[in-house]
Amino acid sequence: MNSTARGTVEMTAAMVISGTIGWFVVMSGQPVMDVVFWRCLIGAPVLLAVCAALGLLRGTLTPRLLGLAALGGVAIVCNWLLLFAAYPRASISIATAVYNTQPFILVGLGALFFAERLTASKLTWLVLAFIGVLLIVQAKPGHGTGGSDPLSGMLLAFGAAFFYALAAIVAKQLKGTPPHLIALIQVCVGTLMLAPFANFSSLPCDAGTWAMLIALGVVHTGLMYILLYGAIQKLPTALTGTLSFIYPVVAILVDYLAFDHHLQALQLLGIAAILLAAAGMTLGWSLWRAPRLVRQA
Repeated sequence: MNSTARGTVEMTAAMVISGTIGWFVVMSGQPVMDVVFWRCLIGAPVLLAVCAALGLLRGTLTPRLLGLAALGGVAIVCNWLLLFAAYPRASISIATAVYNTQPFILVGLGALFFAERLTASKLTWLVLAFIGVLLIVQAKPGHGTGGSDPLSGMLLAFGAAFFYALAAIVAKQLKGTPPHLIALIQVCVGTLMLAPFANFSSLPCDAGTWAMLIALGVVHTGLMYILLYGAIQKLPTALTGTLSFIYPVVAILVDYLAFDHHLQALQLLGIAAILLAAAGMTLGWSLWRAPRLVRQA
């Protein structure tokens, strides 16, 4: 198997794993704060072992790296807290769709703080994503649509996307740093950050709940990051961006198959609009091309 084929398999596996995370979070039955804490605590040793095996702990940990990675870790932990809280309120499908507005938030922050240019194509995709969100909001709750408080869930998912964009901006300042090492620092920060709030006095007492939490730490954190970053190193950016949209598709399917959450026509149209816009933004599709000049013979 060549490098590209292997990277494709790794990226696909990572996105499928990511798409199932909502089910594990909801089925654990634990408070969101505890879920994120155990995810970080259990995932940290897995990533530590990988970093040690790859020799990433020797001579790479500078104060600047630790400080920036820790700042990104705070943003990632806030991202997880808000996204996981959005699942039961808006349903996994809707929360995941709104969460995929992150490329637009990143573009907006880039234009605001780094004077990055907003092109006509980017603005077009932004408008399309906004229309998609409006369509989801306009849909009236119905039987089997899922979500106890859709509007607050969507706001939480949007907040999660905002913190993900902040983490991405910080990650840009760490260009050249092994991503496995960044992920390790982030989960360590998450463990320290949430330890004071973890409910140690009332730990889960059944094996099923612990199985969910261990899976979130080992599979959805340790293994998923290993597969994801391994794939990114092997694949061209366009293919990585394309395969990343397996994640929301799997999440929507899981929501339907596991929880029987039926989406209304407007919601489906809104989700499609957001994902299409996100794909266009991520992959650099252009709707406004300058006309070609025909060269005379």
